[in-house]
Amino acid sequence: MLQGIKAVIFDMDGVLIDSEPLWRRVMIQSFNEIGIPLTEEDCITTTGSRFIEVIKYWFEKYQFHTLNPKDFEDLVVARLCELIKNEGQLMPGVINVLDYLKDNSFKLAIGTSSSEKLLHTVITKLNIQSYFHTTCSAEHLKYGKPHPEVFLNCAINLEVLPSQCLVIEDSVNGIIAAKAAQIKVLAVPDEHHFNNPKFSIADYKLPSLTLFNTN
Repeated sequence: MLQGIKAVIFDMDGVLIDSEPLWRRVMIQSFNEIGIPLTEEDCITTTGSRFIEVIKYWFEKYQFHTLNPKDFEDLVVARLCELIKNEGQLMPGVINVLDYLKDNSFKLAIGTSSSEKLLHTVITKLNIQSYFHTTCSAEHLKYGKPHPEVFLNCAINLEVLPSQCLVIEDSVNGIIAAKAAQIKVLAVPDEHHFNNPKFSIADYKLPSLTLFNTN
């Protein structure tokens, strides 16, 4: 898996931190408060997308124009940051993988669709800042995942070619973004979506980073 690889780029939500359940809790609560009956399955369908794009999608679907999407985003992200500070936990196997990669001189990055505020909250809560050479949020990029821009920016910041990178992702949108950047990708889907055929476009697939092969 790591042959010819010089850098590893981690997605954040669902890969480094077990935040997807927290995202769903906050989204369902916040959308339902304004009269949009979001469900667990609705949340899952937009996993990997920038949250502002998720908001615009549901606002348009329900013809909701009472709130500014950016104001609503700020509210939800603030709630999520508080949840992460109180309940955020590393995904299984993450520290062992980070330690191995750092000890073997791989360059490391985070490439996420989440906001800079959320990115900072997560890496501070998990105390993993020292592992990463760069972090890249798609918040202010022209395009979010499944566009490859955030991963290409990571490669540029790490001063490596995309072909020398491995991306670790848990969402289909993220995998499409990595493949579009011509980067090999390891998919780590959650247990409910592990057998989803859409994940077959990944180069590798594992149920957990606890099974990460360092050979």
